[in-house]
Amino acid sequence: MVKGTARQVVVVRSPDQKLFEQAIFLLREDALERGVGERELLEEARRVADQCMQRAPAKKRKRMPPLFWMGTGASIVSVAWLLTALL
Repeated sequence: MVKGTARQVVVVRSPDQKLFEQAIFLLREDALERGVGERELLEEARRVADQCMQRAPAKKRKRMPPLFWMGTGASIVSVAWLLTALL
């Protein structure tokens, strides 16, 4: 957290609040000096927030069920016992 610094922000509230309540954008210090109006700031913030929500979620690695791992471990141990018994 930065103390002693006043920052201007744009807050965009989510229409569907299942996952997110709001997005907060910190304005660059020179944003208002460039002649950008409040309406343009809000439109840009909404556009960026919409883009972030429309991106395809990263593919999650499918977890193997614990029963699979238990069976795999048991198979390896069984093969090891058989090999030691034969040798």
